[in-house]
Amino acid sequence: MTRVVFANWGWQHAARNHPTIQGFNLTLEPGERVAILGPSGAGKSTILQGLAGVLGGGEDGTELGSLTLNGVSRGEVLGAVGLVLQDPEAQVMLARVGDDVAFGAENLGVERNEIWSRVAQALDAVGLDVGLAHNTSHLSGGQQQRMALAGVLAMRPGVLALDEPTANLDPVGAKALVQAIEHHLSTHNTSLVLVDHNIAQWVPLLTQVIVLDTKGNVVAHGQPDEVFRDHRPALSESGVWIPGDPAPAKRGIGQAHVIEESAHLSPSHSPARPVLLEARDVQVGYPENAVVSGVSFGIRAGQVTAITGPNGVGKTTLALALAGLLPVLGGQVVASDELCEGLETPNPLEWKSAELAVRISMVFQQPEYQFVARTVRDELRTGPRAHSAPDPDAVLEQLGIAALANAHPMSLSGGEKRRLSVATAIVTGAPVVILDEPTFGQDAKSWLGLVDLIEATAQAGRAVVTITHDQYLVNALAATEIHLDATGYVVR
Repeated sequence: MTRVVFANWGWQHAARNHPTIQGFNLTLEPGERVAILGPSGAGKSTILQGLAGVLGGGEDGTELGSLTLNGVSRGEVLGAVGLVLQDPEAQVMLARVGDDVAFGAENLGVERNEIWSRVAQALDAVGLDVGLAHNTSHLSGGQQQRMALAGVLAMRPGVLALDEPTANLDPVGAKALVQAIEHHLSTHNTSLVLVDHNIAQWVPLLTQVIVLDTKGNVVAHGQPDEVFRDHRPALSESGVWIPGDPAPAKRGIGQAHVIEESAHLSPSHSPARPVLLEARDVQVGYPENAVVSGVSFGIRAGQVTAITGPNGVGKTTLALALAGLLPVLGGQVVASDELCEGLETPNPLEWKSAELAVRISMVFQQPEYQFVARTVRDELRTGPRAHSAPDPDAVLEQLGIAALANAHPMSLSGGEKRRLSVATAIVTGAPVVILDEPTFGQDAKSWLGLVDLIEATAQAGRAVVTITHDQYLVNALAATEIHLDATGYVVR
């Protein structure tokens, strides 16, 4: 039973001139369930990290106001809050799934037999059925998200602090996860503080909703029905996805269709849109486990191609092979004569890094992997760029992060990092751009900015590939959809 009180609380990162959040007030009684909504960069994740006590010491920033748990300063309380971070990979601690899930409970001194009983229950609750000895490095992003949540559930904290817990999950998995969390909250009388842009699925669980504006100020606070009914202008201005409202609609590029199993797309299929990159009977995965087999399709200039499917089916692994960053186990990835002009081989895996960067650019699931500069502006001007590359400052403006041009990339919010990572791929001018979950962690306004940028990139004659669970994105771009499942291609 944990009572949480934020009293004029705030936090200013050491690298910033102004607080990320300040003057935040919230009282959370035991068993209450609160969602914090607002635009990307408003300070929502900072609130969760403060609650979990992971913001660091004086060298990392300055805490404002007070935050207490059961009347005791947050820094003096251990194990009362379980945090699932926006980036689940950041919480992977150990090499085996069972050990990783057990880690938190072990550190709290839970008795050994009780730990493994909790681990089994938590893994079953989140639907991660891979075995206790499964290698954590072989998990997909969605599976890592399930594992991170299982580790927190096994700790049995008084408060769950969840940051975008369903963002990397397919729709079926997301629904099951929400049900699992609802059952846990009811069974253990646990409190919930939640940040999730896909809020509609959570509304039946919630007792309070708090809405922040772009500066981190509270613009609405109350029961869910009241907030969504009486504060629509404030919600829209803050970029909140209002439950029941349709997603922003766009015409997109071309007509959406699904590719059938093992269907080749030849240049004759659409003379105006040549194939730049082709998968020919490709098999990818790990030597002991091929997760995708018999894949054949073409990536066309001037077109958006969406690779969709459930978690763990091999979407990201396939994308890495297309990008020339992972060898295939069988078949071939072949670049067109146009794409590999001047090179000795059409196999992207054999190209030098500078040759690859101006031909195929990729955004990873974890944006931090590709940040190398000290400022956002410098990040977009680092590395080789094609002659037709767009202006970096214009891209920053379109994505709503121009005001952060002098900030360190690692100081950005999760949603801002995601937009910056997409920008780094777009500004290379590479003819092929591959984006892994590009709309992760976006509010309605920043989502639309990304859609506009992706659409403009394709309209400029470049080929865009997106790995996504976001069906709104697929529809908005009228993307060619390649849907994978455990048996290969399927037609939906």
